[in-house]
Amino acid sequence: MTEQSRHLSDAQDPFTAHRSLLFTVAYEMLGSAADAEDVVQESWLRWSTVDREQVNDPRAYLVRIVTRQSLNRLRTLSRRREDYVGEWLPEPLLTSPDVAEDVELAESVSIAMLTVLETLGPAERAVFVLREVFELPYEEIATAVGKSAATVRQIARRAREHVAARRPRMRVERSEQQAVVERFLAALRTGQLQELMEIMAPDVVMITDGGGVVAAARVPLHGADLIARLLASAPTKAQVATASLLLNGEPAGRIDFDGEPSAVTLTVDETGRITRIYVVRNPLKLTRLNAPSELAR
Repeated sequence: MTEQSRHLSDAQDPFTAHRSLLFTVAYEMLGSAADAEDVVQESWLRWSTVDREQVNDPRAYLVRIVTRQSLNRLRTLSRRREDYVGEWLPEPLLTSPDVAEDVELAESVSIAMLTVLETLGPAERAVFVLREVFELPYEEIATAVGKSAATVRQIARRAREHVAARRPRMRVERSEQQAVVERFLAALRTGQLQELMEIMAPDVVMITDGGGVVAAARVPLHGADLIARLLASAPTKAQVATASLLLNGEPAGRIDFDGEPSAVTLTVDETGRITRIYVVRNPLKLTRLNAPSELAR
C-alpha cells in the first residue's frame, strides 16, 4: 500500500470519521479527558480486529464499543475516587466557539452538568448520556449497556428525574455569562471585596479541587461573605494573572496564582449572580488548556 493510499484509507475509516463523537461519549461518561482518551484507544484496538464487512452501522457499533469500555473504566474510577483527596471535579477542556454555539452539547459537557452526572450510577449515567445527549434509540442503548429496552426506559426515566432535581438553576445567555466572568476576573485581580460580594448570590457555593497536590479547600465553601473575603485576599498573598476563555463550551476563566494555574467555571442564575464556583487546581487535570479539544454529537 502506498503512503497516499494509506492516508486515504485512514480518512475513510469510520473510526477516524467518528473519533470526536467517540471521545465526547467517553468524556461525558467519565469526566476525565485522560481516561476518555484511553477508552478511545482501547476501542480502536477492538475495532481494528473487527470484520468491517459484517458491520451494518459503524457509528452505532463504535458507540457501543466505547460505551462498554467506559462502563468498565467507570467501575475502576469509582474505587479510585473514593480515595481522592478533597473534592473531585471533572477535568476542564478548552473548547472552540463551535462547541459553545451548539447549546445542547455545551450544556451536556459543562462542568456543572458533569458534576451532576457524577451522582449517577454507571448504568444510569451511560443511559442518560446516550439518550438525552446523543438521542440514541432505546434498543441501541440496551445493546450497548447489556440490558433490555424496557429496563433502559426505566433507567432513563429515573436518571432524568435525578438530574432535573440537581442541575443548576436557570442558565443565562452566553453574552451575559461572559460579562459576569469578566467582572469576576477583574474583581479578583484587584481584590475588590465589594464587587465580589455584589456579583455573588448570598448562598453561593465554591468547590475547589486540588487533588492533594496543591492547596485547596477539601470541602465545599458556602456563603458570599466567606467566599468573597477568601478570594479578595488572594492578591495580597501572591501575584494573580487572569484570562477569559471557553471551557467545556462556556465562558470561564484561567487564573494563575503566583504562576500556579487554576481553571474557574461559574454558574450564573437568571438574576446575573454567581451561584456556583468550580475551581480546578489539580495540575494533573489542567493539561487541556492550551489547545481546543474536539467534541461532537
